[in-house]
Amino acid sequence: MKKVTFILGLIGFTSVSMAQKNVETSAAVEYKNGFITAMANGDMDKAKKSLIAAKGHIDAASIHPDTKESPKTLYYKGEIYSNFLVLGMQTMDTSFIKLAGDDAMDVAVAAFKKGFQVSDKFDSDIRQSSYQKHDMLDGFASMMYKNNMFNEAAEIYLVEAKFFDAVGEVDSTSLFNSALCFEKGGDFGKAADGYANLARLGYKKTTSYVLASTAYRKSKQLDKAKSIISEGRVKFPLEKDLLLELVNMSIEAGDAAGAQAALNEAIEKDPKNKQLHYTIGTIYIDLKQNEKAEASLNQAIALDPNYEDALYQLGAHLVTWAGEMKSTASQLKFGDPNYDRMNAEADMLYTKAIMPLDAYIAKKPNDKDVLTILFQLYRNLGQFDKANEYKKRADAIK
Repeated sequence: MKKVTFILGLIGFTSVSMAQKNVETSAAVEYKNGFITAMANGDMDKAKKSLIAAKGHIDAASIHPDTKESPKTLYYKGEIYSNFLVLGMQTMDTSFIKLAGDDAMDVAVAAFKKGFQVSDKFDSDIRQSSYQKHDMLDGFASMMYKNNMFNEAAEIYLVEAKFFDAVGEVDSTSLFNSALCFEKGGDFGKAADGYANLARLGYKKTTSYVLASTAYRKSKQLDKAKSIISEGRVKFPLEKDLLLELVNMSIEAGDAAGAQAALNEAIEKDPKNKQLHYTIGTIYIDLKQNEKAEASLNQAIALDPNYEDALYQLGAHLVTWAGEMKSTASQLKFGDPNYDRMNAEADMLYTKAIMPLDAYIAKKPNDKDVLTILFQLYRNLGQFDKANEYKKRADAIK
């Protein structure tokens, strides 16, 4: 009697197990023979019906202990759920997309990701499907972008990046496109979070940190802006764009003293770093603080008289500064007493520019642009022999 009971129990258990396997198989058959065939024939109505039927089967397989961890179930769950979005977008039927639930794509990605991890049996299928879904979604995102549907495009770019993540790959391009679209769509908070994620992934080095901080500033999250820039400066302490963003952030916050403090702090930490003085000099140029720019660049040259970048930048800065002063003087009313003073100061700046540019050209004798500038400077200052020397050298360079 016990043996008979055991056999009957075993038969019952096996029947249940077989039933669940049949459900799993039914999902695969409905998907391949129903949905795929209907799509190939262009029969969208039948494709929708088959996909709904396949979802019913795969949902049953997904909750039973015998099949919920099966790589086959996981693969087909990813395929079925993701195609609700693909088919819905192809037919412009948003109501159909909702049949799989608001989190359908997350469900699909999670299924692919788990299936990719639990077994190698369906790895090639999952990878191929993930790439296909990614490419399809990329086309949709591009279309939305061209139609100025930036926030919608951003969300699609995020989804396609998740399909790469499911197979252990990082799609930094799609993540960047998503952040960019959020920014264009005016959702600066999401844009900033996207750029910050990319920065931590090492994408575009300092650029992503600056973009994140700028977007945080636009979303009025100044604490987060400061935090991400500080994080970036730990990795790239001498990069100008990060230090400039920190200064701009302080200025936007109405903290001029904080901007100056940021620059002073950088110098205090490394006072003999010529590159740092050079970087701060170029920041002062951007901020139109001409005297401070000159002083910082001179400090860089004092630390290294052969510092070519600083020699060139100082000369170029003095020439530009003098030109702007001349232009301002020319716009004064006739008889303005400041006219002569400003022109005299501009000529003095031109004279000061000669020293660093002469030193630079001694090291870079074939820089035609600098030779031409030196020709013009010496000519304007009445030193025609020197002017003609530089003109001949410039003309000799093809």
